[in-house]
Amino acid sequence: MKLLLLLFVFVITFSCEKTKDIFFVKGSVQSMSFGKNEIIIAHDTIRGLMPPMIMPFSVLDTNDILGIDVGDSVHFQLVWDDKKPYATNFKIVGEGIIVDNDEFFVDEYSEKLFSQKLDDVILLDLDSNVTTLSESDGKIRFISFIFSRCPMPNMCPAIMMKNNALASNFSEIEFIVVSFDYKYDTPSRLFQVYGSVTEQVQNLKVWSSVGHIDDVYKLIRQSGGNFWGVEKEKIGHTISSVLIGKEREVLGIFKGEDWTVAEVSNVIKLYLKK
Repeated sequence: MKLLLLLFVFVITFSCEKTKDIFFVKGSVQSMSFGKNEIIIAHDTIRGLMPPMIMPFSVLDTNDILGIDVGDSVHFQLVWDDKKPYATNFKIVGEGIIVDNDEFFVDEYSEKLFSQKLDDVILLDLDSNVTTLSESDGKIRFISFIFSRCPMPNMCPAIMMKNNALASNFSEIEFIVVSFDYKYDTPSRLFQVYGSVTEQVQNLKVWSSVGHIDDVYKLIRQSGGNFWGVEKEKIGHTISSVLIGKEREVLGIFKGEDWTVAEVSNVIKLYLKK
């Protein structure tokens, strides 16, 4: 009887223990913080987890990164622990690339790099009230860009639906979708198209750029994107989405519109678990 009981306890304990996923990562060391047990790496695509970007990785013991220098190309393992993911088993494989942070040619419309702060901007909410990016300082935010007369009918609705899914999963994060069509996308127009989506979750906002051309241009450029041709009715764009921290510092930029909910979720989880 005692043997059966011990066997039962063993089976229950073993089955409840979660397996830690391990991801193999390649990247270049940008900086290290021994005080925070942290190493910042510009990494390649982490297959099954997230796209390339610059971000910090926690280490359990700073001895794991002793002997590593800024600029080293490294291979390592990312252990996806439910409590706190961490990097381990570093191997220096050569000389890497340090992302150029030369501010000589930088202006207010230049793309912000990791940890650099987005400027404050003024836009309009769906009630036509003036709103600013700084009003939500103190929260992590995810910003995407759309326009309602997009000739690709699946692109902007898909971005909205992905933001809706993320907002439903992360109530502590604010999701902001900005239209860069400053000529056509009035607050009332955006409410007509996307109002039903924003009513589903309180932390999903849609902003208009009507009357605030310079602000939206600055925001989209600093977020790694661009747009043109609004006045000529021939809009072109290179879309990016950006994750920013509590002081508007860049945490990650997702180029294009093909990012997935899972990829953004994984990056958000890394920051929420710090």
